[in-house]
Amino acid sequence: MSAPAPRPGSGRYRLFWRWHLYAGLFVAPFLLVLAVTGAIYLFNDELNDAFYPHLRFTPAPWTERVSLGDMIDAAHATVPDATPTRIDLPADNRRAAQVRLELADGASRIAYVDPADGTVLGVLAPARTLVGIADRLHGSLMLGTFGRYVMELAACWTVMLIISGLYLGWPRAADGRGWRIALPDLRARGRRLWTSLHRATGLWVALLVLFLVATGLPWAVFWGGWIRGGAELVGEGYPAVYRRYAAPQAPQVGDAFNDVPWTLQHAPMPAADPTSGHHDHGASAPRPGARHWTTAGLERAIAHIRAAGTDDELRVFLPSQARGALMAYTYPARPQGQVTYHFDREGALLVSTGFDDYGVVAQAIELGVQLHMGNYFGRLNQLVMLAACIGVVVLVVTGTTMWWRRRPPGRIGAPASSTRIPTRALLALLLISAVVLPLLATSLLVVLAFDRWVRPHIAALRWLR
Repeated sequence: MSAPAPRPGSGRYRLFWRWHLYAGLFVAPFLLVLAVTGAIYLFNDELNDAFYPHLRFTPAPWTERVSLGDMIDAAHATVPDATPTRIDLPADNRRAAQVRLELADGASRIAYVDPADGTVLGVLAPARTLVGIADRLHGSLMLGTFGRYVMELAACWTVMLIISGLYLGWPRAADGRGWRIALPDLRARGRRLWTSLHRATGLWVALLVLFLVATGLPWAVFWGGWIRGGAELVGEGYPAVYRRYAAPQAPQVGDAFNDVPWTLQHAPMPAADPTSGHHDHGASAPRPGARHWTTAGLERAIAHIRAAGTDDELRVFLPSQARGALMAYTYPARPQGQVTYHFDREGALLVSTGFDDYGVVAQAIELGVQLHMGNYFGRLNQLVMLAACIGVVVLVVTGTTMWWRRRPPGRIGAPASSTRIPTRALLALLLISAVVLPLLATSLLVVLAFDRWVRPHIAALRWLR
């Protein structure tokens, strides 16, 4: 968020430094939240296992299990005023099954059930756990849709922060040290030490942070909808087999369920009753206890999936009047193994689709998501992403410290802006961002207009200099 003093006469340098400072001051708190919560979520399974071993692990390994219907019934009995919406069947026979229950106020509970005998080991409110809190802060600051837009805007400005930082901190002949600046000078003291730490850390983690931004934005409100719409427009989004279910009132696979593959979030959900079309999709949410599935149907569906050769954990979403068919899918660390199934209430297969059926754009995003979450390469993937999170924290701390130590009293201390028309490099940046990150381009124009034509003429805004 800070940089060496601008070179005299270098208007472009001053412009990038000024925007680097503005971007840094805006995104610093959000980057800190993203880095800390992202680091927590990288190890969500490990943390939950450590905090709740009595819930997540069974007293003894199980070899035979009771029916999914019995597990759901047992879980429902512990929270009778809730509606069961999902059951996760583990692949590891030391782990408990998880039954998700939805309350009328929108809150949820997870009941952990021993598959061996259907005993409920306990119930947890996921929103109150460390991982649950981190997840909600990471995506929306716990502020709903407004918070998601704020975080998306911060992510976009992080791109500007990184690009301008690389321009300012890139090794140059005049620096005298060349690429040795990629290592911090621990012998330095004061501002030189902070500058060295900031610059070296930025050079190491810049591309990783750009990757995290790029792979996280598909879940954002504006950019996610923009790229999803473009992919589906050119036939590179969700599989074509879902188009037969498209209808004005058809629910989408992701309705009320965010924990499904990105590719299928907006795919139309097959009807719960294959003979009914979508005439019931405008119905209100199901009453607590209302069921649109049978135990026999669940077992037939699971048997079909296992017969296909997968031993992975299964996430099974229960059908309802408003949500369509029974859905089950495997979600391995490597998305090439993703398979999603839809069944009717009796367990007859309606649709089966996998990674090979996704469009090219969707495949790339699914790969990016798994890398982003630290899943693809196992522990090594987690550690690399953790290093990026730690690097972001170092950048925020060193950048803020540098700015605070050098700022003039009562002012931000930004370098004087050039009065010239933006250079070709700036125009190119605006053009590229308009295509790749429209939200960034729009906000850049607003900030540029404010900085050039509003701030200089309002005395109360002099502190922004």
